[in-house]
Amino acid sequence: MKVTSKVDDLKRIIKESSLTPVGLVPTMGALHEGHLSLVSSAIASSSLVVVSIYVNPTQFNDKEDFSRYPRTTEADLDLLGKLLRETDVVFMPTDEEMYPERDERRFDFGNLEKVMEGPLRPGHFNGVGQIVSKLFLQVEPDIAFFGQKDFQQVAVIKNLVKQMNSDIKIVPCPIVREPDGLAMSSRNRLLVPDIREAAPAIFKTLSEIPIMFKKREIREIKQFVSEAIDSTKKLEVEYFEIVDDTELEPLTQNADIKNSRKYFGCVAVKAGKIRLIDNIAMG
Repeated sequence: MKVTSKVDDLKRIIKESSLTPVGLVPTMGALHEGHLSLVSSAIASSSLVVVSIYVNPTQFNDKEDFSRYPRTTEADLDLLGKLLRETDVVFMPTDEEMYPERDERRFDFGNLEKVMEGPLRPGHFNGVGQIVSKLFLQVEPDIAFFGQKDFQQVAVIKNLVKQMNSDIKIVPCPIVREPDGLAMSSRNRLLVPDIREAAPAIFKTLSEIPIMFKKREIREIKQFVSEAIDSTKKLEVEYFEIVDDTELEPLTQNADIKNSRKYFGCVAVKAGKIRLIDNIAMG
């Protein structure tokens, strides 16, 4: 694989390779099996794969969260070196390279940024729009791969592609889980032992929701999730919503369910100082 930190070098490498289609896997590093599953999917369907590693400051509304986000550059390169091909590229830019000047762009994602993560992380999705749009313009991928764990982000990026009038294909990849069910996340390594031990309660609870969907009232399901997860005492639900996969409109009653749409149960949980998110399809 090739490694570069410069946009000009990245563009040159892609152009000189003459390989298509080009697949992009944007990451913030601290790679785990979930990331590697995205890379494997990209390799399977792309002649050239670009994996970016960049902790983007504009999508962090919490400076503490940004400073403690794990950086594991050497380990990341070692993992990718075992998976990527000789012609593939790892792009590891600096802040100065990605933001030579302040990015003042403001994106309007409508309802997508007004629910769930939106109110709790003001400016987050605008920062996502800034960095992902930059990567799209720099790499010019045919396909881009994102983890389904970041369910709301996937919807935002699909909307971003429309705003950019682009034909980039967005491929959401399934959540990869630890043996005990916890969704893999770079933040998992920041969990203290007793909270890590309690964390599987999140997926255990979510796993019961598809059976309840359409049979129990939405308010009952939401109450069940909050009580089940909060009862561990180490965890606290910030929100649980059942939303469709396009507009992310939260359901408030069963009468609003549309058979033409797919629904997902999405949860955010405070686990000590760390926030964990997860979701599950309603079937």
